[in-house]
Amino acid sequence: MNKHEMIVDLRSDTVTRPTPGMLEAMYSAKVGDDVFEEDETVNALQEKTAAIFGVEDALFCPSGTMTNQIAIKRFTNPMEEVICDETAHVYRYEGGGIAYNSMASVRLLYGDRGRLNADLIEPHINPENVHYPKTSLVVLENTVNRGGGSFYTLDQIEPIYHLCRLKNLYLHLDGARIFNALAESGDDPKEYGRMFDGISVCLSKGLGAPVGSVLLGSRETIYHARRIRKALGGGWRQAGYLAAAGIYALDNHIDRLKSDHKNAKILAETLYSLPYVSSIMPADTNIVIFELDIKHNPDEFVEKLNHYGIKCNTFGKQMIRFVTHLDISNDKIGYTLEILKKLH
Repeated sequence: MNKHEMIVDLRSDTVTRPTPGMLEAMYSAKVGDDVFEEDETVNALQEKTAAIFGVEDALFCPSGTMTNQIAIKRFTNPMEEVICDETAHVYRYEGGGIAYNSMASVRLLYGDRGRLNADLIEPHINPENVHYPKTSLVVLENTVNRGGGSFYTLDQIEPIYHLCRLKNLYLHLDGARIFNALAESGDDPKEYGRMFDGISVCLSKGLGAPVGSVLLGSRETIYHARRIRKALGGGWRQAGYLAAAGIYALDNHIDRLKSDHKNAKILAETLYSLPYVSSIMPADTNIVIFELDIKHNPDEFVEKLNHYGIKCNTFGKQMIRFVTHLDISNDKIGYTLEILKKLH
């Protein structure tokens, strides 16, 4: 079988296409002007997402980068400092937005596959001293992209929450794949709403919507967030067509996430047995990150897979990443395993 007969796109869960049901929901959406807060489908998505997490309000935005950057700007002032893991998306993959948008510095910590804990954070909270930036915000990521889909449980988050309250710090969650984490932990999303000052919920990854993320927080936080979104160029008009996809995703695509996790584990089990794979991270959710033997060039490996119609990305020195999602069927997993076993 060659690349013209089957395409298996494992580059990211952002590559999904809307399902027929999602397209129908988008086509039939009732819309208005969201800048005037008159798009009833956008309003319904915001209300629905806020209710899931038990928070007061929500704001629909074009991307997770925007929701994260809005939150950081809301929770910091210039010359203050953000604490996050050195792998964090807000630091590595948002175009230097913390510096550009918020004029804040960043304190990078080295957690366990991207996960921080209160004992690690506490020594890095700056004392009140004119020489130091004021520590004002802690950002966690769930699941952790560069951690191979590692995730926090509420038991791990709660001590961080108490530390932030004690030290008068804001706590924000980059919940790019939060429903993947919840699918495995079984935790109550309303507990997240209780502990975090801001939560970014991405709709366009495992949930399969074509675009969009929702920022959650208090009514006051979202009031300020709306103003920041406008200044960033994020005010949009008849956005209900996109919000309808998000509503459909929340109603129909959460329960199926475990099938993506199962497929990731199947891939990981086979990769673990292959002679050209030197190490592999645990496949906790839908991300598989593995390291090639030093004798193998990762760019050439990606090209070999591409020849067979299997798309993936390099992810650092000798590292390759696969991401499973709703467009990766059992047949595609079987085909991928067949090709992986053929490679030398």
